[in-house]
Amino acid sequence: MMMNDIARVMLHETKFDGKTILTGAYGPELLLDCRQCDPSTFNRKSIEGYMKALCKAIDMKPETLHFWDDEGVPDDEKETEPHLVGVSAIQFILTSSVVIHTLTLLERVYVDIFSCKAFDDGEARRITRDWFKVGIMGNHLIQRF
Repeated sequence: MMMNDIARVMLHETKFDGKTILTGAYGPELLLDCRQCDPSTFNRKSIEGYMKALCKAIDMKPETLHFWDDEGVPDDEKETEPHLVGVSAIQFILTSSVVIHTLTLLERVYVDIFSCKAFDDGEARRITRDWFKVGIMGNHLIQRF
């Protein structure tokens, strides 16, 4: 489903504060599953650059960026399991968030873009594919209500 299709949603009834109102969809969520990526791009500096480029490309206003990784952790306490080694981050945007998980040993990137504002999902896929040098990309575009 493309973003233009998402714009054509059916209205439905919602109860709010004791009143029945007609509402449409809340917004799109794009899930990207990327394999055969370049792990040299899985670092804070690169991911910060990606978030800035992505937000600009899909016309989103970036807010706070937070990282979760092993930076500053003693070597004997660092993660070693393949599904845990990498950098994760959440980029809050004015209209919701962009979440990324990189898995260095598996050469994978997972991105979740959620917004109440429509965005160009094709551009989001292109930026991600190019930035992380993605070999194989799966994607799911869903509509949140």
